[in-house]
Amino acid sequence: MQNWIENFGAAITVVDKDLVIAYMNDKALSAFEKYGGRELLGRNLEGCHSERSMAIMRQILETGEPHTYTIEKGGIKKLVHQAPWKKGGATAGLVEFSIEIPWELEHFARD
Repeated sequence: MQNWIENFGAAITVVDKDLVIAYMNDKALSAFEKYGGRELLGRNLEGCHSERSMAIMRQILETGEPHTYTIEKGGIKKLVHQAPWKKGGATAGLVEFSIEIPWELEHFARD
């Protein structure tokens, strides 16, 4: 069943509670190729992110509240969703989904 993660259309990165990269699917490895790709596994995010970003991730771990935003990078618009993952009911780290989205995104209000 885990094979679907490798071929999923979004970059998926998983870090532990110490913000050390534990897993990156193929899309994430490709997206971060110029930063080291597979060599990033086992590294702490502090070497890759600003203090502002690190503070947001620490807050996710402390509060259990996810963080979602959009970015533009290299002419591509992405939706980034960072959320805690749990093991035995306790926060064990966080997972980030980075999904390429169209510039004009449909929005539906449903009841």
